Amino acid sequence: MNDAFICDAIRTPIGRYGGALKDIRADDLGAIPLRELVKRNPGVDWSAVDDVIYGCANQAGEDNRNVAHMSSLLAGLPADVPGTTVNRLCGSGMDAIGIAARAIKSGETRLMIAGGVESMTRAPFVMGKADSAFSRQAAIYDTTIGWRFPNKAMKQMYGTDSMPETAENVALDYKVSRADQDKFALASQQKTARAQRAGLFDDEIVPVLIPQRKGDPVAFAQDEHPRETSLEALAKLKGVVHPDGSVTAGNASGVNDGACAVLLASSEAADQYGLTRRARIVGMATAGVPPRVMGIGPAPATRKLMKQLGMRLDQMDIIELNEAFASQGLAVLRELGIADDDPRVNPYGGGIALGHPLGMSGARLVTTAMYQLHRTGGRYALCTMCIGVGQGIAMVIERV
Repeated sequence: MNDAFICDAIRTPIGRYGGALKDIRADDLGAIPLRELVKRNPGVDWSAVDDVIYGCANQAGEDNRNVAHMSSLLAGLPADVPGTTVNRLCGSGMDAIGIAARAIKSGETRLMIAGGVESMTRAPFVMGKADSAFSRQAAIYDTTIGWRFPNKAMKQMYGTDSMPETAENVALDYKVSRADQDKFALASQQKTARAQRAGLFDDEIVPVLIPQRKGDPVAFAQDEHPRETSLEALAKLKGVVHPDGSVTAGNASGVNDGACAVLLASSEAADQYGLTRRARIVGMATAGVPPRVMGIGPAPATRKLMKQLGMRLDQMDIIELNEAFASQGLAVLRELGIADDDPRVNPYGGGIALGHPLGMSGARLVTTAMYQLHRTGGRYALCTMCIGVGQGIAMVIERV
């Protein structure tokens, strides 16, 4: 079996909801890191790319009609390079990388681009068609996050809990206190602030030029979701599900915009195009869990992957765990026997501080982990995240 290597990875800064990236369409946003990959790797024959695979969770607005291929075309890649968009909700970007790696390992492809894009700011409202003649019922759904057009049978069988409700379920089922959630959230913000001050995200970010009504474009070059806070400030926030709940806006991830692209190659293709092998995709696994506790998904996915690879968690030098909610992040760590404050976990902060552009986040985890491994000299990184409707995904990469 062939090896699949990450040879380059780049992302946009993550924008707040209604923030710096609010005026950029999802397909244009997805084109930005692709264009940068082309610029950074002049020795590649881009017509030789076997496929472009992007993850995207919405696909109801400007990201419809296969946003991967639209972004590829807008980025200037040859028209004969194909593209496909995958949707494993929050895990889409990581899944895209895993699918590309598996294709290379199988020998069917040699050179792939994978990643993800999401513009949650520009997610549209959708309205279904009339269900009968002369109907005056018109259900309208906001596609930014969560269920739309829910299936009655699904609701009866599994429930259709909102994402914050699933986080409350995890907090109750796994006994994660409000105090611990707020402490975890504060740590995420503090780690991200330190990483930004030290310029530790600079290698993985391509600045985005934002047109202005007057004057020159402004370069948006740093994630804008992080914010200064304190335990006292976090403790004052009311629960988002119910007033005395433990899940708040302060200990949950954000609603965000961003895009990320990763260049993967076989050993033969890397040599042919003069690419530097940065990391090897060791393996990926997914697992299902009850939808009402979707946040616990990374635990079984990680166990499955460790068994599949014959590895142990103590071999991991970096653990990038997407912080959809502090409650689920802590529950997952405790289920895996990892300390709440293990220094390997999200050394630069996670989704609570950085934000969570759904289709992009998984690719962002892998990208951040790769640069960290090279910066610290570590060998292995585990990247894992929960997925709406009850799944988890996990991937291990190895520094080369």
